[in-house]
Amino acid sequence: MATKLSRRSFLAAGQGLLAAAALATPSAVFAAAPGDRRLVVIILRGGLDGLDLLRPYGDPDWRRLRPTLSEGAAKTPLELAPGFALHPSLAPLVPLWQAGDLAFAPAVATPYRDQRSHFEGQDILEQGGRSAGERDDGWLNRALALIPGSGPQGYAVALAQGRMLVLSGAEPALFWSPDSDLRSAESASLLDQLYAEDPLFAQALTAAREADGMGDALRQSLSTRKATPKATAQLAAEMLKQEARIAALSLGGWDTHATQAVRLERGLKRLGAAILGLRDSLGPDVWAKTTVVTMTEFGRTVAENGTRGTDHGTGAVTLLAGGALKGGRLYGRWPGLGEGNLYEGRDLRPTQDVRLYPAQVLAEAFGATRSDLERTVFPGLSLSEAPAFL
Repeated sequence: MATKLSRRSFLAAGQGLLAAAALATPSAVFAAAPGDRRLVVIILRGGLDGLDLLRPYGDPDWRRLRPTLSEGAAKTPLELAPGFALHPSLAPLVPLWQAGDLAFAPAVATPYRDQRSHFEGQDILEQGGRSAGERDDGWLNRALALIPGSGPQGYAVALAQGRMLVLSGAEPALFWSPDSDLRSAESASLLDQLYAEDPLFAQALTAAREADGMGDALRQSLSTRKATPKATAQLAAEMLKQEARIAALSLGGWDTHATQAVRLERGLKRLGAAILGLRDSLGPDVWAKTTVVTMTEFGRTVAENGTRGTDHGTGAVTLLAGGALKGGRLYGRWPGLGEGNLYEGRDLRPTQDVRLYPAQVLAEAFGATRSDLERTVFPGLSLSEAPAFL
């Protein structure tokens, strides 16, 4: 049942959370499950509005600054914690929250604070450094060099339309796009693994290879498996049940400058379907060893604009899922939305580095050392800034 909070009680709770932050440790987020773990990183391109995904409906400043976007938000909120509610489009994920397989970290950001450019923001998000152009490889690729036994090409896989910098670099990794050249050795290797245990598609793959136009025949044979986020997540799950242990996915469409209510609803439904598709395809045993981390280049302005949307901002939200997660809670420090609390007078102020969360997975599940994470994988990151509970 939702709890109605006054402005004073909401802000008082936030101050208490800030005070409790010093008690947190990195092990508070991920359950102990040694060996054979999986990591799925989902890049949400366009700047997801975390203040709509995880609504601080108990804060009167949120309603004041978003008179249109907050309409009806307090009537039947999917409350996750006092004053915080889940967007109704993600209602299918509530059972994951109740099972401890879902968590959120609000007010997070990369070190990027400057021009709020998609190009620069995504570059910094995926290369893992502190400024645009600092690296030409991805943080997840650099992490592979530090993980024992991650050498085989099929250990890490990226499934997305277009290049994914996060997994690009010197270490071997598989890349596949729905519109890629299916004649390439890389695509052939990936497809062999994807369809090995699927008789229908394995037969189609064999038939296509026997045809003269292998690429066209294969595309036609596989046309029923469209590249929706859910289908892509299911393909990733097939890989993770076999040789792969790390998967990177990409989901666009989060740049909600106008008519945000409609566009965000559509995007969140796709994201929810992808996460549930991943869980269902992995099955309970592998899901129990899996952690999903979503990351976006920046958040959006606290105030809505004149076209019922929001503009490029700073503080965002990270969604965490998986059976290897200590979920059913919110992580981080809440800065508040009062005028004096906003970043540059307009944005949610970041209180944590978003890189903390994948770094903890790499440390606890894959054996990366603190020194390697802070210097090589995520230059400038301080793992001493452990997350607290909201």
